[in-house]
Amino acid sequence: MKHPINYYFLGSSGLLLACGMVFLATLSGIESLQAFGNTHYYTFHQLAAAGIGIFLGLVAFFMPLRIIKKLALPALIINLGLLIAVFLPMFGTKIWGAQRWINIAGVSLQPSEFLKITAVMYLAAWLANKTSENYKKGWILSAKKGYHDAVRVFLPFLALLAVIAVILYFQKDASTLGITSIALISVYFAAGTPLWTTFALMAMGVCGALALIRFEPYRINRFLVFLHPEADPLGIGFQLKQSILAVGSGGLFGKGLGMSTQKFGFLPQAMGDSIFAIIGEELGIIGCAALIGLFIFFFRQGIRIALNSTDKFGKLAAIGICTWIILQTFMNIASSIGVFPLTGIPLPFFSYGGSHLMAELAAVGLLLNISRNKIS
Repeated sequence: MKHPINYYFLGSSGLLLACGMVFLATLSGIESLQAFGNTHYYTFHQLAAAGIGIFLGLVAFFMPLRIIKKLALPALIINLGLLIAVFLPMFGTKIWGAQRWINIAGVSLQPSEFLKITAVMYLAAWLANKTSENYKKGWILSAKKGYHDAVRVFLPFLALLAVIAVILYFQKDASTLGITSIALISVYFAAGTPLWTTFALMAMGVCGALALIRFEPYRINRFLVFLHPEADPLGIGFQLKQSILAVGSGGLFGKGLGMSTQKFGFLPQAMGDSIFAIIGEELGIIGCAALIGLFIFFFRQGIRIALNSTDKFGKLAAIGICTWIILQTFMNIASSIGVFPLTGIPLPFFSYGGSHLMAELAAVGLLLNISRNKIS
């Protein structure tokens, strides 16, 4: 049954995209001029990514949900294949010491950004089938089935997490692993699975995070700098120090759009994971509060789409997508103001990078599709 789409969600998504493009255009000119001899290279590159992302979003919007549900497994398999392909010399590209990108015909992609949506889609489709009373070959997840059936869904889900964890571990992408895992666990929990299995997953996640910090020196250093940012202000703590300085210097109303001084080579990754600090410098506390409010409104409308969906797949997919985007948003913001360790993850719709923007716009199209459809 067709229903009107959620126009509030569409409007907030469009506003986030437009603000992100305008802000990046004012920010990227310096680095673009230094690297390529013109001030518009990064802007045009991001516009091209936005165009592809809008196309993917339109495909996700117009494609029937039952077909998307069937394509979830092939999409995940292809995505996992691309994640493995980054280790092949003819495809893989190493940037900043991490093997996370593939280069095809001169175009670089980061497959782990697309994993966030393909893994959520697959898990939502799988759990929707496993917990559907109308699916004859499946089973009903209820108290009557007890421990045996709980394990039948818990162990396969654990195996999926393990495969993702191993691949992202060798890519040295712990932040993406954390976001993807939490988004998948939210889908798993929302499907009505036994509560003890969710607690077990959370406990294993905490132990895994501690192990990643313990056995990788650069992660230990990031954590120590988070605890004591004054310890090495000119070394590993430089980015955090400059980020806090940028936010603080913006004051209440900021210096004005395009008037940042930190973007002139003082703040590392100003277009990437530190972009919120530049927003704070140029737009001040008022601008930061307005942006955070816009993200919260976006999240609220996404959750409303999930709650209003009568289809199990649509409901679970919407919950996973909303968890992924809002979690990534607040992890980026928190790391920029020193209340969370630096993670290197982009701010959705704002940070420079085509892969994450395309995945986010495809997710927006899918959520709009879910908001207007009811399928059996």
